[in-house]
Amino acid sequence: MNTSPSSAPRALHAALHAWVDAHFDAQVALLQRLIAVPTDTPPGDNAPHAEAVAAILEGWGWDVERHPVPDEETQAYGMRSITNLIARRRYGAGGPVLALNAHGDVVPPGEGWTHDPYGGAVVDGRLYGRASAVSKSDFTTYLQAVRALETCGASLEGSVELHFTHDEEFSGLKGPGWLLAHGLTKPDYAICASFSHAVVTAHNGCLQFEITVQGKATHGSAPRTGHDALRAASRILDEIYRQADRLDGIVSRIEGITHSTMIVGRIEGGTHINVVPGRVVLKLDRRLIPEEDPERVEAGVRAFIGAAVAGSPGITVAVRRLLLARALRPLPGHERLVASLRTHARAVFGEDIPALGTPLYADARLYAEHGVPTVMYGAGPRTVLESRAKQADEHVMLDDLRGATQVMASLLADFLVPAAPES
Repeated sequence: MNTSPSSAPRALHAALHAWVDAHFDAQVALLQRLIAVPTDTPPGDNAPHAEAVAAILEGWGWDVERHPVPDEETQAYGMRSITNLIARRRYGAGGPVLALNAHGDVVPPGEGWTHDPYGGAVVDGRLYGRASAVSKSDFTTYLQAVRALETCGASLEGSVELHFTHDEEFSGLKGPGWLLAHGLTKPDYAICASFSHAVVTAHNGCLQFEITVQGKATHGSAPRTGHDALRAASRILDEIYRQADRLDGIVSRIEGITHSTMIVGRIEGGTHINVVPGRVVLKLDRRLIPEEDPERVEAGVRAFIGAAVAGSPGITVAVRRLLLARALRPLPGHERLVASLRTHARAVFGEDIPALGTPLYADARLYAEHGVPTVMYGAGPRTVLESRAKQADEHVMLDDLRGATQVMASLLADFLVPAAPES
């Protein structure tokens, strides 16, 4: 199996990059077609986008597997429709299987756009649109890299699987997690869509909780005849933020990841201005650095919430876990991906590209949980904030899109073009 970085001839890499250049207008047009199909999540009616992608690939003569998540399962998950796609490109025997994963779902556009969020306008070297940076851009990055490789004339060994999924905003459990759990894929390596020049080797985990504080509602003119759930919730809030301030001291050793965090992102409760609140619901987000144990963290959260209202008359608290997303940790073998990506990124962009962690969490963890060496790489600027991902006027720089595609084509050559025999 050929896995050493930069083992393919230089002339081959030059030919791959030239193919990407020659077909870049078509890549831009493809991205514009994908952006034009809304995939706002919520509501998460994303099967139409999957069908549009499948139709494009079948128009190229590719075989595409459609894997719809059953309606009942999808709706219980909180979405309307999910179809996951796998396009398997098989070559000669003996090489590795590389999975390339990008997700089509996105948060709704919101307000403040100066360009149509579904228009794909190109202005001053930027292509604007929701998901232009994260991660419909990498649908095209990966597809064009594969097409470049297949037209280069080199002998190939192994295979590429393109996994196009549609639920990253809902944790990925019905996307990559669903494909892996159902035994539909078992790659040797995985590369997942990213959002910056860096090669991402690790990311934070996340625990999310729904905290329901139950008291007894009563008329506001006689508050002592009830049990104020909001007053109890305020004690919990005080303790959450006291604990959150202490998390600055839980620091990761991984560059790019700082420390653990905790916030309350949503509060619901009460019935009317003149009624003592009988029920309040808090939504808590606790980010875990890769070195933390999720089970221990969860036990600690439950303990301090219970202690905050212990002894409060008429008050009960229920804590329900909404999400456990484990951190992405580097697995043996990932360094081969990193070396190839950094070598070719340096050649394409003319600068050293770092390998580091990110405080976000993503689908990449799901491959690693199944023992697959995984990194994140794709089109993007130096930082996710520069692309305005999940903000108004999200965009991708066309030079970044072109460069990332060239880097990916060269990585595929490193892994799938057999090494020349030694003389």
